[in-house]
Amino acid sequence: MKTEIIKIQDAVGRILCHDITKIVKDEFKGTAFKKGHVIKSGDIDEFLRLGKEHVFVLELEPGEIHEDEAGTRLGNAAAGCGVSCSPPKESRVNLYAKYDGLLKIDLTALEEINDLPDVILSTLSNNTQVSKGEMLAGTKVIPLVVPEQVISSAEKAAAASMGVVKVLPFLKKKVGIIVTGSEVFKGRITDAFGPVLNNKMEYWGSEVLDIIYSPDDAGKIAESIKHCIKMGAEIILVTGGMSVDPDDVTPSGIRESGAEIIKYGAPALPGAMFLMAYHGDIPVMGIPACGMYFKITILDLLLPRLLAGEKITRRDIVKLAHGGLCRSCEGCRFPNCSFGKGASGS
Repeated sequence: MKTEIIKIQDAVGRILCHDITKIVKDEFKGTAFKKGHVIKSGDIDEFLRLGKEHVFVLELEPGEIHEDEAGTRLGNAAAGCGVSCSPPKESRVNLYAKYDGLLKIDLTALEEINDLPDVILSTLSNNTQVSKGEMLAGTKVIPLVVPEQVISSAEKAAAASMGVVKVLPFLKKKVGIIVTGSEVFKGRITDAFGPVLNNKMEYWGSEVLDIIYSPDDAGKIAESIKHCIKMGAEIILVTGGMSVDPDDVTPSGIRESGAEIIKYGAPALPGAMFLMAYHGDIPVMGIPACGMYFKITILDLLLPRLLAGEKITRRDIVKLAHGGLCRSCEGCRFPNCSFGKGASGS
């Protein structure tokens, strides 16, 4: 990289290598043109009004690229499906969600890129639910000029990942809800669990096929699960009966239905008595009573992943231990909080 002094009229398309200050008495003092600005023909009159008939400009050496080009290339390389990029501003390029969905970060590629000199790529946490237009990541290069080889290496790492930052759209699923408990089944109390889950699934844009009531009978619960499957349910939520009381037989009912229990008990609070099972490819979730009276529970950590088409493994649940403690903030800010985020980076 070299510098030279040239007339402002000859500087169009060249890179300014020093800040240009503008002062208006009693009104303004600050930077009119920043170091790194690519001079345009429309800038010439302003330079002349500022008394700048000559400027220092950069002359790139072979194999060097300007920060804005580097930032643009880095942003485009990192952006996978469902992600758009902003124009560069002082090399920074922001990545935004094109639609609501689940944010997926290739952690290996992310670390590989940030291990390179002179570049950064910073993101939100993996597996975060995001909204259309939300900022997901930002890229930047540190110096004004960077070696082209550094950006090529970043592009290579990103290409191997098929998108370092991407958004999986939420799918509209058919859902069966089974509310267990003889007290509800026999009409002794009014069901409060079914409406909560129904509203939650409507929020996610999914269709609740039916809310079925079952007594505390493992065989009846198993029959209800099979009935949901026959109706075409793609996700089955079974509520209550998840503790160790004699009448709490929901886990037995899920097992009797033919579902394979992946994990019973989860390192998340609220949600310790949660159960994850699969009947073939159909997820069956046993939801403890906390799902009725806590606004956010383990269900809100795992359900978005199911709705994005992912399959929950035992390991996914085990990893919730790190960050699985909800702070029960007075003003809930989920998902913009720590709940469930510790598992996203491991």
